[in-house]
Amino acid sequence: MYGNDFDFATLKGKKILIVNTASECGLTPQYQDLESIYEKYKDKNFVIVGFPANNFGAQEPGSNEQIAKFCKENYGVTFPMMSKISVKGNDMHKLYQFLTQKSKNGLQDSEVEWNFQKYLINEKGVLTKVLSPRVLPTDAEIVGWINEK
Repeated sequence: MYGNDFDFATLKGKKILIVNTASECGLTPQYQDLESIYEKYKDKNFVIVGFPANNFGAQEPGSNEQIAKFCKENYGVTFPMMSKISVKGNDMHKLYQFLTQKSKNGLQDSEVEWNFQKYLINEKGVLTKVLSPRVLPTDAEIVGWINEK
């Protein structure tokens, strides 16, 4: 989010929850739950990576700096947040092309339905689940997945 490169290879061996975020969405309070599970499990080979996106209802209009300030001041976000990207359409980021195309991820074709859709990637870098934006980060399905051996 601050212009530095981020190498996903540094996350090898960790479970990863990828989420597209927005500051002006009805689901924005999920930041609180995301931060809560991140704090609880970050020392147990788990990480959350947030990707702000303005693809739905123009609910993420701010600059990277504004988004970072919003996340820190309102929700105390400490998990990695990336620069704003596109998660659908002709300018879809390569990561989201992987997450949404079975030919690339080996699991399923999907569309990003809305802000706060969640993608679970296991320790080997394999996409294992796609979860609706309405599934809370603290849902038993996510917590159970984090705790699976």
